[in-house]
Formats: sequence, structure tokens, C-alpha cells
Amino acid sequence: MKFDEIAIGSVLVVKVLSSRVTADIAPSFKAGIIDYVNKGNRKIVLDLSDVTFIDSSGLGALIGCLKAIGDDGALVLCGARDAVVSMFKLTRMNKVFHMYGSQEEAVSALS
Repeated sequence: MKFDEIAIGSVLVVKVLSSRVTADIAPSFKAGIIDYVNKGNRKIVLDLSDVTFIDSSGLGALIGCLKAIGDDGALVLCGARDAVVSMFKLTRMNKVFHMYGSQEEAVSALS
């Protein structure tokens, strides 16, 4: 799983460089995000603007990442496309994750 990352103050913005987050890549997706957490990143914005589809395994991986960050950190999402937003709403995961339209809004919310 490949990511682009940029630090903006105390916030790490991680862009997912895959169009699909499905069962075949969910373990490496989760491991990659948890690696950022283990390196001390406590505020992470996950940019999903390139993701066109996410399945239940991808959602499960996101939950694992959220648990890894714990209560003393934050994981928020930005840039999700309509199909991805629909999946979050269908599964009510939009109640679990804060979702923002842009990186700037997400970073501002965590700063």
C-alpha cells in the first residue's frame, strides 16, 4: 500500500494512493497507518480523494487504525468521493469518523 504524507504543524496528512481499499489490500493499508501512529503521529488526516471504492474490509481496517490511535489522538477523513461517502453512511461509519471536504478543513479542525 502506498501513501503520500506531509506534516502540517502537529498534523500528519496521509493521502491514500489507491483507488480501491478492499480485502486484498486492507491488511497493508492498516499496517501502513498504524506505522505512522507508532512513529508518534497522534493527529492524522487521511485523504481519501483518490479512493473510488471501499469495502467492509477497508472499513474494518480504518476501525483498527482508530483504535491504535486511542483517545489521546485523532484520525479524521477528508476528500471522500460520493461512492465512498455513501458506503460510510450506509454502514453508519459517518457517525464514527469525522469527515471533511478538504485537507485544509480537516487540518484546521485538528490544529
